[in-house]
Amino acid sequence: MATDGPKIIDGDLAHDTYWGIMDLYDSNAEIEIIQKEIPFVRQVYGIDDDFHHELFVTSYSLAFWEIGAMNDKILNEVRTVIDKGACVKDWTATDPKAGKARQKELNKLWKKISHPNLKVRARKKYRLITNLYFQADDLLAFKLKDNYYRAVICAKIDQYRGQCNYILVPTTYKREQKPIPNDLSGYEIAGLKIGSGYDIETTKQYQPGIEELWKLFPDGDYFFFGAVQLVVDHKRLIHFKNHFEKVGILKIKDSFKALGSLGYEENFERFEDIFGDFDQHLKIFGYYKFPVTALCEK
Repeated sequence: MATDGPKIIDGDLAHDTYWGIMDLYDSNAEIEIIQKEIPFVRQVYGIDDDFHHELFVTSYSLAFWEIGAMNDKILNEVRTVIDKGACVKDWTATDPKAGKARQKELNKLWKKISHPNLKVRARKKYRLITNLYFQADDLLAFKLKDNYYRAVICAKIDQYRGQCNYILVPTTYKREQKPIPNDLSGYEIAGLKIGSGYDIETTKQYQPGIEELWKLFPDGDYFFFGAVQLVVDHKRLIHFKNHFEKVGILKIKDSFKALGSLGYEENFERFEDIFGDFDQHLKIFGYYKFPVTALCEK
């Protein structure tokens, strides 16, 4: 099942549908534009089964009710999918309690959206944080308890719905000397090989330069590269930002900033844990080492 639970907004499809609408709404898009960008049409999304169609319809309807744009077409389709009960049947087959929970959620949804929304959700304005501690492409050095320096690259900074995250990519640098960018040329960046469902030429088109990484592995396999990303929230970083020092600029090529794995780090102790025995960390999680010179701009 492509959903994490029986609630209306559970799983990727429902989440992407609901928040896709809300993001457009909060960007001041008119209702007609939202309907054009995310049409209420089954085949557009390649949905070919009733289970996923129900997830799409119910999450879509909840969003449109909240923004005061409910219409008869949406309402009638919600009634149709509820009566068909595809999700309830599938959930019941694996877990009767989950089936009952889904039915309860559907009943609650119908009770809500079948009446006019008297309190339409206001468009939200999210503050863009400008007093950033670091910038994209900053090379950051930090010293651990063993008095050896380590280094991470601030690949990018994500700001979404008022949250600001620093995306830090770990390197294998470990020396008593504080690094400068040129020092990283003999070290690696942690990443993953992500299987490609495309042919070789299409894979190369989606990730320019990836063929250079394929040469590093003698098995002849082709893949996408994904960077290991340590994510630190701006509000949390204030408590341990002084452990990090910008020592220069080192830019990972844009095509290689793709996500491989994601970990949210809340304090500097996590960096002690991860980098205290970084080779063991790589081994446990199945990460690979890719040369800095192959991933970064010269």
